[in-house]
Amino acid sequence: MSHIFKKLKTLMHTYSHAWVLLYAFIYFPWFTYLERHVTDNYFVIHSIFDDYIPFCEYFIIPYLLWFAYIAVTLGYLFFNDKQGFYKASAIMFSGMTIFLIICTVFPNGLNLRPEVFTRDNFCIELVKRIYQTDTPTNVLPSLHVYNSICCYIAISHCEKLQHSRLIQKGSLVLSILIILSTMFLKQHSVVDVVAACVMAYFLYTLIYAQEGAKSPRLARQVI
Repeated sequence: MSHIFKKLKTLMHTYSHAWVLLYAFIYFPWFTYLERHVTDNYFVIHSIFDDYIPFCEYFIIPYLLWFAYIAVTLGYLFFNDKQGFYKASAIMFSGMTIFLIICTVFPNGLNLRPEVFTRDNFCIELVKRIYQTDTPTNVLPSLHVYNSICCYIAISHCEKLQHSRLIQKGSLVLSILIILSTMFLKQHSVVDVVAACVMAYFLYTLIYAQEGAKSPRLARQVI
């Protein structure tokens, strides 16, 4: 029995940073409240550039990969880079909190989604499911865009991954595709995307700037 307690104590010490994940108990109830109450009385986000971006259902693939991208990035850092996990959590959760505050005091949404689909295929069916489960509200800034940028920043700053060009380039490409997917699927306006990029840059300078100053090459790579 004492052997089991020693193992549990070791595990608790090794993964003591798991407390950060308690943020989920703040984020999800708050976001669920917004999704249920911001339904029709909201400010419509729109940009003239949105009208020039065509709907393309095939972007549903990188859009859905976002969920795995976030989970894998945080999971890898959790088990392999404690400080990297703390920083990634700090930048992600700070931005997510700002997002919640913005959507609470400034209810917002979109009217960009196509009303009729002119073709039918597997990707269209996936888009329909997303449209059914995800309301076109609470969109500014785009968390899909913001957290994708945060994942790339975290991976770029992870010492164990800095020498893996495949992972670095793959992370960059996936992040770009996810950002584009939000606009081509009409899930977000260009305004949402720009706002997410600005927020990511601002919080990056607060959380990672000191590290970047110590490593100019790495800072240039991320920026």
